[in-house]
Amino acid sequence: MAREQLAVLNALDAAKTQWYHFTAIVIAGMGFFTDAYDLFCISLVTKLLGRIYYHVDGAPKPGSLPPNVAAAVNGVALVGTLVGQ
Repeated sequence: MAREQLAVLNALDAAKTQWYHFTAIVIAGMGFFTDAYDLFCISLVTKLLGRIYYHVDGAPKPGSLPPNVAAAVNGVALVGTLVGQ
């Protein structure tokens, strides 16, 4: 069985670069980009949600999400990433 696996790996090493290889690289790169972008933006989204939905008129500071709601939003984003994998 080990020889068969080595034969497959050697065949992959000897294969010439084709259009398929570039397509696979672009698709994998875009998947990584969108996943990382989602995790990066969730902190900005929580701030915006707090300013929009938890704003008190006349308050000197903009609104912010309560800690339990912020934790729920961040938790759902992480669980969605895990399920998406």
